[in-house]
Amino acid sequence: MVNNSSGETTVGNGSLADGLGGLDDGIPQSLQVVLTIMLAMVAFSLGCTVEVPKLWFYLRRPWGVLVGLICQFGLMPLAAYLLTTGFSVPPVQAVAVIIMGCCPGGSISNIITYWLDGDMDLSIIMTGCSTVLGLGMMPLSLYMYTHFWVDTAYIKIPYFNIGITLITLVVPVASGVAVKYKWPKTAKIILRAGSVVGVLLAVVVGLASILLYQGSWHVDTSIVIIGSVFPLLGYSAGFIMAVILRQPWQRCRTIAMETGAQNVQICSTILQLSFPPEQMAIMIIFPLIYASFQLLTGLLLVTAYQIYKKTHLRRIADASGPELQSTPSVNSGNGEINMGFENDHRPVPTQVVID
Repeated sequence: MVNNSSGETTVGNGSLADGLGGLDDGIPQSLQVVLTIMLAMVAFSLGCTVEVPKLWFYLRRPWGVLVGLICQFGLMPLAAYLLTTGFSVPPVQAVAVIIMGCCPGGSISNIITYWLDGDMDLSIIMTGCSTVLGLGMMPLSLYMYTHFWVDTAYIKIPYFNIGITLITLVVPVASGVAVKYKWPKTAKIILRAGSVVGVLLAVVVGLASILLYQGSWHVDTSIVIIGSVFPLLGYSAGFIMAVILRQPWQRCRTIAMETGAQNVQICSTILQLSFPPEQMAIMIIFPLIYASFQLLTGLLLVTAYQIYKKTHLRRIADASGPELQSTPSVNSGNGEINMGFENDHRPVPTQVVID
């Protein structure tokens, strides 16, 4: 069992680096400050893509949001449980995997969605809604899937950290929305700069995972396998579910990213608050592995999509003439720009989905 024999829970007082074996505190903390600033800049720039009418549209008719939340809090915890039982993971590490699956969406999903030409309005609303609903859905999911191994009363949900996460998302995005509303030309410039910062953020996170936490990769093969396939499983399950429910392709890509990209920081915080240091040092390895493969898989998907998009546009231009290269198609039904893909938004029967 994961519980202490005394029934008490010792709270570790270190950072993620401490749990992984004693790195200099100054390095991870300074890196965390840099990453936080970069993330705020990216959130601000992504807010410059959001349109108030579309936000109101999703609030009035939240079909896409509901599909995404079903994937987030329905498919991901279930997938985590099936993976841990299928690979016969020891209870201590199994709890870490399931906590990861129960977390709300992370901000990395917004960055990947942008590069996949997804629906940024839906992506940001889904991230915010999953964070809010996580206050209640996380305890419920943890009770359902972890009470076999651990007394869920000792798993502390970091409500304060979740609230801070929500604020750090809402404030920069709201500022970006205001800039787009008042100064649309300036918003375009900010968006270009933010997209570059987003790429740098992904590179910095990837390098930090490799260089700062090299010792964390010496774990059971089953944990590495689960950490590598879990994000891809989340992306795939979210996309398939959205296709089954007849969502447009742009929303399918968005829901896929929101499903597979979890908030790793919340998972790490729960582990640090809820378990003694000797157990936390083992359990906290999985969020790092998940974060690394979550980012790697997302970058591979973006690379494949961008190659496909350029090839597709070149083929259309060769077949239809040079005028198509400078004329992006616009879907006037809901105000979405089609990025040159004339079939990106497939027709949806009105009796199945009402937009």
